[in-house]
Amino acid sequence: MKLPIGSAKLAWLGLLASLLICAGVWRWAEVIVVPGNTLAARSQQVPIGNNSDLYPRWFGARELLLHHKDPYSAEVTRGIQRGFYGRELDPNNPTDPTDKVGFAYPLYVVFFLAPTVSFPFSAVQAFAKWFMLAAIAASVPLWMYAMGFRSKLPWVMAGMVLAIGSYPAVLEFHMQNLAACVALLLAGAAGAAAANSLFLCGVLVAFSTIKPQMSGLFVLWFLAWTAARWRERKWVAIGFGATMLVLAGGAEILQPGWIREFLAAIRAYGTYATDPSLVEFVFGPSFGQPIAIGLCCFLLVMIWRGRLSPNGSADFGWALAWTATVTLAIIPVTVYNQVLLVPAFLILLLNWKHLSGVVPRGMAKGAVLCQVWQWGTATVIGIASLMIAPERLRMVMRVPFLTLIALPAVMLLAIVTATLLARAGRLTPQMSAARHG
Repeated sequence: MKLPIGSAKLAWLGLLASLLICAGVWRWAEVIVVPGNTLAARSQQVPIGNNSDLYPRWFGARELLLHHKDPYSAEVTRGIQRGFYGRELDPNNPTDPTDKVGFAYPLYVVFFLAPTVSFPFSAVQAFAKWFMLAAIAASVPLWMYAMGFRSKLPWVMAGMVLAIGSYPAVLEFHMQNLAACVALLLAGAAGAAAANSLFLCGVLVAFSTIKPQMSGLFVLWFLAWTAARWRERKWVAIGFGATMLVLAGGAEILQPGWIREFLAAIRAYGTYATDPSLVEFVFGPSFGQPIAIGLCCFLLVMIWRGRLSPNGSADFGWALAWTATVTLAIIPVTVYNQVLLVPAFLILLLNWKHLSGVVPRGMAKGAVLCQVWQWGTATVIGIASLMIAPERLRMVMRVPFLTLIALPAVMLLAIVTATLLARAGRLTPQMSAARHG
């Protein structure tokens, strides 16, 4: 499927524009935002260490594999704090962070980090920064392939550049959260499904469970899609089940009873990691939790309706977009998770001309404008810093953040209204038959 977006000359101009935006965003981030945040943290006496989200996972893996220590233990948690914050947290100090940065991941994440545990973390961190950006960039063409989105090479490259020129990518570079890796695994799974490499799809879905809160709904979608046509798609479930058996079983050999400890760590994490979900942030906990449950129930309906969709079809793409946006609505508001917005952006762009109705088109435009605001204002501020002292621009450094939380909310509404309010007779058949690229 091909997307007619003008001439080859226009495509190359689009790539040049994306490079300018990316450079502007990174200039804004590195010269203004990062120094500003560091000064604010120091003025508030917030302890600063390596500040890497990868460190708790890496340190836990090292302690388990090299020193045979329980990564969920209080001793290892204190060691993580010494690296992450530069010292252990003092529970009697009211200015200390509440996040204990414990090892709150499935134990089998250590298998993925095992090759790095013999290296100093400074070297691992330096590699991980660029790996995260590469993962974000590589996920874009994989999502495109999964949705049947074909375009000229410059437009594909422009999409990759814009993805790493976003604030979630900046955060991943500086914090090295595993969100970028999980997004790449999910995109790879979707691409493998589109290529009919079903066993590989199942393996990659299983790998993505290293961050289960981010991948859980995708696991549900892929398994429901598999069960709908079991004889044709059973290799997804076989690949998933076999891989999970190896991961969980291997972890059990390393640390018997790890599942119980992991669940306890998750419960503890909920007491000190206080970021609300998007729906709780907007509606408060009293209304947010029922709304989150309602969204999940509605997603189940959409999964059921889309379970027969052929791999690589428009309906398959819409199911991925639904799963991504609902996931971002119900998990804690952490900006780096917004790397999951790529399939939602792509499905709206892929079907832009076929969106009918004022509300669906308005929401779709709103989602695009939220992201354009971030790119545009950050680029302007970044370019301005070439002529104005960065210190003087710190008063406006947060202007690009004005749409940061709104973006996943508006994107969810765009996906919902495009699905529910557009006339089915016009929207769905044209989407399924459209040829893009």
